[in-house]
Amino acid sequence: MVLTLRKPFHRSWLARMEGVLMGVALFGLVLALIAGTGLHQIREGHVGLYWRGGALLQGMSGPGLHWRTPLIESYAEVQTTIQTDSVSDIPCGTSGGVVITFSKVEVVNRLDRALARETVANYTIHYDKPWIFDKVHHEINQFCSRHSLTEVAISMFDRIDEYLAEALKQDCMLYAPGIEIIAVRVTKPQVPISVKNEFEKREAASAALKVAEQQRQVIEAQAETEAKRMTIEAQRDADVALINSQREVTQQKSEQQKHAIKDAMHLDHEKALADAHYYMTMKNAEANKLLLTAEYLELMRYQNIASNTKIYFGDRIPTALGPLPQAPPS
Repeated sequence: MVLTLRKPFHRSWLARMEGVLMGVALFGLVLALIAGTGLHQIREGHVGLYWRGGALLQGMSGPGLHWRTPLIESYAEVQTTIQTDSVSDIPCGTSGGVVITFSKVEVVNRLDRALARETVANYTIHYDKPWIFDKVHHEINQFCSRHSLTEVAISMFDRIDEYLAEALKQDCMLYAPGIEIIAVRVTKPQVPISVKNEFEKREAASAALKVAEQQRQVIEAQAETEAKRMTIEAQRDADVALINSQREVTQQKSEQQKHAIKDAMHLDHEKALADAHYYMTMKNAEANKLLLTAEYLELMRYQNIASNTKIYFGDRIPTALGPLPQAPPS
């Protein structure tokens, strides 16, 4: 009877001990699981921010493995490298009442690591919603409401990204200095089909007008070029004629100077001959003056008589001898 009574008692004690051990093991497993939930990883390019009971703590953690008290403290991983936020399907109404849609606006931004906690404390971890997503919607609608469809879609479209970037930078610098706006890219807006067809017609007409204008400019340029060419040729001919005329005048002046030199030389030669003849005549006269003496004249008379052998017949014989010539006064 004793053996039969002890057997069940021993079995029940073992069962109780097994139950206790299983409970302890289960409790330890739960504790391990709970403790394991406090272990977390922060990736490179991010910082870890922590809340305790809903209150944001002061400290931040860098990349790596970290542990916080489970169920009491929570964490969030916030990116501090360059990121691109895409704002999609932004409707806006132009000043003329046409509703168009911007399919995508991309905003390249970065959160300053030193101001990450302050930014999250003021605007939560979704800080980009009020200062990027909502702000892009607001500024796009403001821009559209002040401009016509033609300005928004064509003539001023290339300035929308600059306008958005400037507006976002100003508000972030004033209210959220931890957010740095780097660049803004805006896609072409989607225009209603009816308006798009009208635009295409206008663009076709404008293109045809531009082609005609370009053709007119080409014709004018060709005519201007031809006129310039003719002007240049006429000026060239005039310059050549002027050069030839100046050359002829120069040649004539040269010939005239040559003739003048020849005339001067001939005149000087003739003058020299005349002076020589005058000088010779004067010298002959002086010689004759010295030669024609009374004795010489008497001699000449007798020589003339001696050489006169003619016989004259008539009433009388002419007298051969006449009066003697008088010598010139001395």
